[in-house]
Amino acid sequence: MKLLIFIKGLVSCTQNVGNHSLLQMHLQGGHEMMNLCFSALEDAVPDEAVRMYIDSCGILEDEGKEQMAFDTYRAVTSLYLKLERFSDAATILLRWGLAADKCKAINSQCKAYLSAIIVYLYAHDIKQAEQCYNDCSQIDAFFNSEQNYCAEKLLQAHREADVEETKHIAQSNSTISNLDHMIVRLARKLPTGDLNAVPSSSATEEEPLNENDLT
Repeated sequence: MKLLIFIKGLVSCTQNVGNHSLLQMHLQGGHEMMNLCFSALEDAVPDEAVRMYIDSCGILEDEGKEQMAFDTYRAVTSLYLKLERFSDAATILLRWGLAADKCKAINSQCKAYLSAIIVYLYAHDIKQAEQCYNDCSQIDAFFNSEQNYCAEKLLQAHREADVEETKHIAQSNSTISNLDHMIVRLARKLPTGDLNAVPSSSATEEEPLNENDLT
């Protein structure tokens, strides 16, 4: 009962306090304590915890304090994965990558993009994983990174329906091992679906030749 009262009070407090006050708490070193409080809500009211994490990220982004939000991006990604909201998890990872780009944290940026691709692969959304890879590869920092090379190898193994190669990359690649543990755990379980059902990016269905179309 005491825990429930505490949770309700914390939710009410964060809903009523202004953005300026929340920002001051972050700047005064309170962001770690705030994240601990949000974490306490995850099991009881996960949607509220998500809202608080996202609001916290937004406030710091608006003030150009993206690097201070890194732990919060990590926390909300972990919660999304726990809730099996994989698309949301990938989206926040891409947002993390954009924030890292703004503060010139290239390594964090590339890790975030590879992590998003792995989340899509874990969810067996190969099409979205490919799209994510293509979009992120438009960014020079990622295109020239070891994380890009690792992502391409994983996607190629999926295209070729090579289960053993997928497992080998996911379980032994040092680039993956250096990601956050929550992402490493997902990668270690790849592949998660029937790779034979994955369409090859180079494969196209040939239509029967119609001689009337020849000129």
